Amino acid sequence: MISKDYTILAPEGIHARPATALVRLVKKFKSGISLQKGEKTIQLNSMLNILALSTKGGDQVSVLIDGEDEEEAASAIDVFFTEHLTTPDHT
Repeated sequence: MISKDYTILAPEGIHARPATALVRLVKKFKSGISLQKGEKTIQLNSMLNILALSTKGGDQVSVLIDGEDEEEAASAIDVFFTEHLTTPDHT
């Protein structure tokens, strides 16, 4: 399992456009991929799941990836988050 922490820098947070792009990206992988904010964890397979998490600018989230292609998925998701929403927290 791979876990990576991010701080959302986009002032509008994760809204419909990046949520849709994130779901499309996640569907390319066989691994189970989820997003955690505080005590709440959702699967990244539905735009509604992502929007229900209500992630705003300044929020800290963790991406959790578990499966046979987790390394490849982690790299792709890292690029997505870095380019579109965040800077990685190096922990």
